[in-house]
Amino acid sequence: MICSSMSKFLILLGGDLTVTPRLKQQIAGARVLAADSGMRHAAGLGVVPELWLGDFDSTDAALADQYAHVERQVFPVAKNMTDGELALHEAYERGATEVILAGAFGGERTDHTFLHLSMAVAQAHKGRKIFLSSGHEEATPLLYGKTEFDLPEDTLFSILGFETLTGLSIFGAEWPLDAVTVPFGSSLTLSNRVKETLTVTLETGTAILVASPVSALI
Repeated sequence: MICSSMSKFLILLGGDLTVTPRLKQQIAGARVLAADSGMRHAAGLGVVPELWLGDFDSTDAALADQYAHVERQVFPVAKNMTDGELALHEAYERGATEVILAGAFGGERTDHTFLHLSMAVAQAHKGRKIFLSSGHEEATPLLYGKTEFDLPEDTLFSILGFETLTGLSIFGAEWPLDAVTVPFGSSLTLSNRVKETLTVTLETGTAILVASPVSALI
């Protein structure tokens, strides 16, 4: 196990990823792990992972040769966790207190996208700081209390509830809300826009805020 005082980890996943200045700033100083084909994002981000793990069923020969020097942990294809979940557990084993999941959206596997969102919420319930990004989209879990977001004006965002939300307040948005109840499955909190510093307060329930900060620049 590698020990370090550095607690921020970047995990490269196999979904879509667009390299933006905002993303590069967010990952600055992070230790890096790659999960299977997530390694293809390393070059664009200008990083070299300290560990590459997974079953390598979606890694082609060219990528394997390019990063042959990186330490690997190889797992069987038939296993009880995805490569991304294995990488997340490894990050916490190595002392992570903050994790960025890059390449967490898109691709051909909607089930993996859902897993990454729910996995992030589960870790937030344990008091861990976790963030997801594709470069174009970002997601942050929302639990009890107040959360302030550093998002550009006119950023499109939605709040997705995993259950009924109570006492939800949204300030600094085009369509503010004040201590409302949002039933599970409601579209009330989709497609809002940031107008100043965005602050979200939640009394009960679990949700995740998905934002598209690049849209503010188009």
